[in-house]
Amino acid sequence: MYQLVEAEDTITVAPLKFSMEAEKAIKDSISEKFQGKIDNDFGIYLSVVSIEDVGEGKILPGDPSVHYPTKFTMLTWMPREHEVVEGEIVDITEWGAFVRIGPVDALTHISQVMDDFVSFDEKNAQLVGRASKRILKVGDKVRARIISISLKEQSKVGLTMRQPFLGNLKWVEEKAKEEKKEEKQAEKKEKKKEGK
Repeated sequence: MYQLVEAEDTITVAPLKFSMEAEKAIKDSISEKFQGKIDNDFGIYLSVVSIEDVGEGKILPGDPSVHYPTKFTMLTWMPREHEVVEGEIVDITEWGAFVRIGPVDALTHISQVMDDFVSFDEKNAQLVGRASKRILKVGDKVRARIISISLKEQSKVGLTMRQPFLGNLKWVEEKAKEEKKEEKQAEKKEKKKEGK
């Protein structure tokens, strides 16, 4: 889930940035310090949205940089367990499919791709369901549920697509059409019973 996080920190602006406008130099320095970093409370820092307040800069003995107390807002992405997400398949391997969700590639283990025995077709780089003949390949748009999260040095997110209305979006649409058709047929049967 994307979220805006308000933060307060002392931002160090190096002498190389002194020729820039102060706000731009501070914004660049915040980006260098935080962008791409992982935090267990806020997730992955993506970008600086705005700078709310900048205090008076201080120069410390033996340090040519200027240090500004700064309040700012950052855009972060924090995965939540059980959250339903949509993404695109970016890689297929013998152990599963990698799905790009937000700024990370999450793994859907081969056992979590669909309710079917799934095999890896190495020649065509795709996963194939034995009974359903469903195919999952790079470029497919999918919907999945987050089942595991590890935000340490690297972000690792595990997904499942085995629950109803999850998986390849084409499969989801097919399932929804089938259910609508069944509902209409049930309504027709009910009307025929009422008419007798």
